[in-house]
Amino acid sequence: MDRSTNLDIEELKMTREQYILATQQNNLPRTENAQLYPVGIYGWRKRCLYFFVLLLLVTMIVNLAMTIWILKVMNFTVDGMGNLRVTKKGIRLEGISEFLLPLYVKEIHSRKDSPLVLQSDRNVTVNARNHMGQLTGQLTIGTEGAVFGHSVETPHIRAEPSQDLRLESPTRSLIMEAPRGVQVSAAAGDFKATCRKELHLQSTEGEIFLNAETIKLGNLPTGSFSSSSPSSSSSRQTVYELCVCPNGKLYLSPAGVGSTCQSSSNICLWS
Repeated sequence: MDRSTNLDIEELKMTREQYILATQQNNLPRTENAQLYPVGIYGWRKRCLYFFVLLLLVTMIVNLAMTIWILKVMNFTVDGMGNLRVTKKGIRLEGISEFLLPLYVKEIHSRKDSPLVLQSDRNVTVNARNHMGQLTGQLTIGTEGAVFGHSVETPHIRAEPSQDLRLESPTRSLIMEAPRGVQVSAAAGDFKATCRKELHLQSTEGEIFLNAETIKLGNLPTGSFSSSSPSSSSSRQTVYELCVCPNGKLYLSPAGVGSTCQSSSNICLWS
């Protein structure tokens, strides 16, 4: 009785353990047919990623080196760059500067101990405009000299040493005027004034004073003078009288004992 009872108890334990074991096996996931997926980047994708990261790093290093080189070459500072300095009074340029586009400024001046030089491969043009943008004055410097588009006001005009000073107006009139007079002097050369039509010397309240050792008036017309022997007198005539017409025209008349201007005044009728 005791033995059979013990066997039944043992069988019951074995059956219980088998049941628990079978139940645990049923609850466990079946992984024999499950597929394993790797986590991460592998193969050619990994190599491409490393290549792009390396390329980005090289590009950043090159950009940083170029930026430092530009800052060094252009001489960037807190006050400006290169020869350009920003001050409280405006912009200051030191040394030689080149402008590829038009420059608009209010005032240009150099230091007291150095000249101001404007240089260009072609012409140098300086324009002055009003508040409406209209051109009121123009200065153009080329190979022929300085060309002014409008009137010019200056206390002194001179040429370079050993060079001639020439004032010319090809298509219009050339007028020089001043409230206290205009002085033209040539210390080491000649003074010459030529025009195509008429040259006017006018003084409204004073006089025109010509002071020279010799005053020559060339190409003046010669009036006729009747005498007893015109052929012999005209061949020996060397002295002439300077006559003035009512309109101011000058002409020459053969000199005689008295004035001969009246006898040769017919030239005034044709002037």
